[in-house]
This record gives sequence, structure tokens and C-alpha cells, in this order.
Amino acid sequence: MEQTHTAHNSTATATQGAQRRVLVVEDDATIVDAIAARLRAEGFLVQTAGDGPAAVDTAEAWQPDLLILDIMLPGFDGLEVCRRVQAARPVPVLMLTARDDETDMLVGLGVGADDYMTKPFSMRELAARVHVLLRRVERAAVAATTPRSGILRLGELEIDHAQRRVRVRSEDVHLTPTEFDLLVCLANTPRAVLSREQLLAEVWDWADASGTRTVDSHIKALRRKIGAERIRTVHGVGYALETPTP
Repeated sequence: MEQTHTAHNSTATATQGAQRRVLVVEDDATIVDAIAARLRAEGFLVQTAGDGPAAVDTAEAWQPDLLILDIMLPGFDGLEVCRRVQAARPVPVLMLTARDDETDMLVGLGVGADDYMTKPFSMRELAARVHVLLRRVERAAVAATTPRSGILRLGELEIDHAQRRVRVRSEDVHLTPTEFDLLVCLANTPRAVLSREQLLAEVWDWADASGTRTVDSHIKALRRKIGAERIRTVHGVGYALETPTP
């Protein structure tokens, strides 16, 4: 059964998320109420849905700016919700999972999720992740209208900044916005090793070391798409983008 909440703009502190719409899809009433309350306090407009079909219908009717989406849902699961919503229009998705299962995380990233959090999580971190995802969308919109110097070519890998497109051996590779930003961050200093903390700060604007598992999972998803050999792991340190030897 769908529940609906609307943000209150009466508090002076609730300004950062003003007028931004967040759809929270979660069948646990305690969790969904806690998330909605925190996001309302941050100034967001919030609606909720408790099952897969309601989530898709609400997303179509309400056109949210961001989805917070649990994987395990009645009707059909969050992965199917993500597929259907993303097929209609691109929207950043923060996936929630009750299991610390890397397979779930990779599948979620593969169907279009931008980030994930494993339950239990802090509401402070969840709110921070929401702000980060929305800032990334804003930066991407600005980048799309800002002239950049052509296409970056690293061997068979091509990165088109203006169109936010990636090709491998002249074939288009679909990346999520987060995956694209992560690849660009690595490509800005090819062969240089960037620590997980550096990548977390640059790509996610998140400086808490507890989020480094997020970096690892996105790297694995990126490797599946562009080729595992293109990203080198430096154990105990971080990652580097490999380039052809001149």
C-alpha cells in the first residue's frame, strides 16, 4: 500500500533539498518513516511506495529527482523497478540491501543503480549520499553544455566528455553516471594509483573511510564493462587505469 508524504518548507534549516523530489521505495514501515522524516528535515519533497508496481506507477506520475530503492519488495523486486524506471527516464538510484552480498550490489549497479547502502545504515550517511547523487546530476548537466577538448583516447578506450559516452574498440559501453565519473577520475591521471579514499572524495564527495566498499563494488562493475585488464589493483592502496605502453 502506497503512502505519501510531502515535505514541509517551514523550517529555516530545510533549504538544501528544497523542491527536489525523492521517492522512497521500502516495504518496512519503520524504515520508510525514518527515511522520509530525515529527508523532510533536509528540505526534500518525499513520496513513498511499499511494493514494486506502486513504485513504478508513482515514479511515472510524480517524476522524482532521485529514488531510494530497497531490493526486496512485494510484487516485483527493486531490480525490476530500477530497470523499468530507468527505461522510461534516467534518474539517480540509491539501492538499499539487507544483505552484505556483493552479487546483489553488482547486479544493482548493472541495472542502473548509482550507489548502494547495506542495512543497517545511519540516516546521516543516507542523507549525505542523497545530496551527493543530486550534485553529481547537476554537475553532469553543466558538463554536457560546457565545451571540452575533444575525446580522450587511451588505446582502444575512448572517453567523450561532452556527450558522457565511452567506447571500447569503437563499441559504445553503457555506464551509469557514477561509473562514468569514476572512470574519468582514473583517466585524468592514467597509470597513477589513486587510493580508495581519494576516489571516494573525488567521485562521491564522501570522505568517510566506511564507504570504501562502495568504491570496490563500482570498480568491479566498471571492469565488467570496459575490461578487467584496464584497471589495476594495488593491494592495500587503491586503483590505477592502465594505458598502452607508448
